[in-house]
Amino acid sequence: MQSLPQLRPTPGSLDSRRLEDRPGQMPTSLYLADGRANTTFSAVALETQGSVLHRQLSLEELLTLIQGGTPLWIRINGFGQRHRIATVLEACGVPEVFTPLVLDTPQATRLDSLGEVIALVVHRLRFAVDPMNLVSDQVGMVLTRRVLISIEEAPTPEPFPSLTEWLLQKSPAASAEDLDDLLHYLVDHLLDGIFPMLEQMANRLDDLEETALRDPKPRVLNRAYLLRANLRRIRQQLWPLRHQILLFLRQNQPVMGPDGLLGFQEMAQNVEQIFESCEILRHQCDAVTEAHMASSGNRMNQIMKTLTIVSTIFAPLTFIAGVYGMNFTNMPELQWRYGYVVSLVVMGAIATIQTVMLQRRGWFEDWTGSRR
Repeated sequence: MQSLPQLRPTPGSLDSRRLEDRPGQMPTSLYLADGRANTTFSAVALETQGSVLHRQLSLEELLTLIQGGTPLWIRINGFGQRHRIATVLEACGVPEVFTPLVLDTPQATRLDSLGEVIALVVHRLRFAVDPMNLVSDQVGMVLTRRVLISIEEAPTPEPFPSLTEWLLQKSPAASAEDLDDLLHYLVDHLLDGIFPMLEQMANRLDDLEETALRDPKPRVLNRAYLLRANLRRIRQQLWPLRHQILLFLRQNQPVMGPDGLLGFQEMAQNVEQIFESCEILRHQCDAVTEAHMASSGNRMNQIMKTLTIVSTIFAPLTFIAGVYGMNFTNMPELQWRYGYVVSLVVMGAIATIQTVMLQRRGWFEDWTGSRR
């Protein structure tokens, strides 16, 4: 009987790269064999008559397509069989130096070019459940004269379905000259996915800011710190790309046409917008923290105010009770028939006078804190 492959947790599931939470908070996916998803191949052939989608290709079938010379968009899912991916890269004429760049994980976001080959590594960011759980999947891309290769770390049912549908319906049909535009579309698609995430985080921060003022519990502060950490990770993922795109545009890129270069300029603007949005949200996290501290301090002041009022009212009453509790022999009031009643009336009068004086001075205004 054939033994089952060993199950291993997703790489980085216990650190901050894939899921920012601690162990035991949220289960992650289980990958087979070496902790990585199984490698699958598919391709879109840019034929003269129109684009043709080839699903579930074997390695031999894919190599046959590559040898045919037809412009291809090769889609690879999963890093489980690195040697098979390396074989495809070698068949496409990709320099060996780029193989670890697109296959090693975790890899920092980067953009490199060598001759007529461009290699790019970005990360698909998404939320596992809510804005508190940030997941990062690596996506590598390689562009040559005749081939565009996308390599995704996490398996997906259909890689970039909107682009695939557009290619299949495009008229006139796409050609090798459009591969640089496809590269720009892939990266732009990943970057555009960050903006809805930032909007969700902004909405969550608005709710947290209101909650911090109404009910400043410790979990509000903890969630604000988690959102701030996620913003920092988004900035860290895009920080290298911010400068490398500008350097890339200054160099001569023989495989990039004018439209592709224009697309990378727009990409640089998108990265800048993401950075600005992250900075705004970071200040909003600080505002939540400050609101929590201010509300907590205000509640503490109200508690101290309440204790002060109670102490002020009961201090003279305690004094009177203490005087008549000394049990000396010669205390005429103790033998008086109405001494007990009079002492209660005097103590009640003192408490009433103090309450009226404190109320006139405004001590009872919002003395228990605002409630809704």
